[in-house]
Amino acid sequence: MIIISSFLKALGQIPDPRFRKVLFMGIGLTFALLIAAYAAFLWVIEIFVGPEATLPVLGQVTWLNDLLSVSSFIFMMVLSVFLMVPVASAITSMFLDEVAQAVEDKHYPHLPAVPKVPFADTLRDTVNFLGLLIAANIIAIVLYVFLAPLALFIFWGMNGFLLGREYFTLAAMRRVGRERARELRSKHIWTIWMAGVLMAIPLSVPLVNLLIPILGAATFTHIYHGLTDRR
Repeated sequence: MIIISSFLKALGQIPDPRFRKVLFMGIGLTFALLIAAYAAFLWVIEIFVGPEATLPVLGQVTWLNDLLSVSSFIFMMVLSVFLMVPVASAITSMFLDEVAQAVEDKHYPHLPAVPKVPFADTLRDTVNFLGLLIAANIIAIVLYVFLAPLALFIFWGMNGFLLGREYFTLAAMRRVGRERARELRSKHIWTIWMAGVLMAIPLSVPLVNLLIPILGAATFTHIYHGLTDRR
């Protein structure tokens, strides 16, 4: 089956130095973004609450700022559990062209070189993907509360769809352009979704989940070539 064979080929290439480079860059930028978001939140608290706050009956209190700071830290830690991988996936997508090229150099050396994707286009796609992933996962948190027995399946299905959609598009558009990539994605939607779910399942495993952006890009590069070679 094309999904399993593509996944195994990608897994076998994980030690590739170019894979590790993209992994470390993605994780580093993700932590930097989360720290910056937390610092901005503390800055907003300082502006609107200040070192002291006035409450009805109690009057001026000096501990409210500390309480909000501690609460916001705990909130950010909990939120990062849900958003760490989506954010890492989106940021890492800026560098996935290097992963796809490493795959093609090893497994498809006969292919002609592809033009470098302009940084502005890469940045735009990354921002769009980041916004979509964060919004979807925040909405999903509400669904997890009301549909707790199905929470894991919702997580797998939703992130599988989004990851499959993004990574297949990235792999295909390098070779055939954005519009043709969308056509191929629509034609093979179920294969792409199932492959995305295969990527989403390890998202539930700490540390392992940080490999998913790299593994996903490599897997979908193989899937793209497998689907187009069938024609």
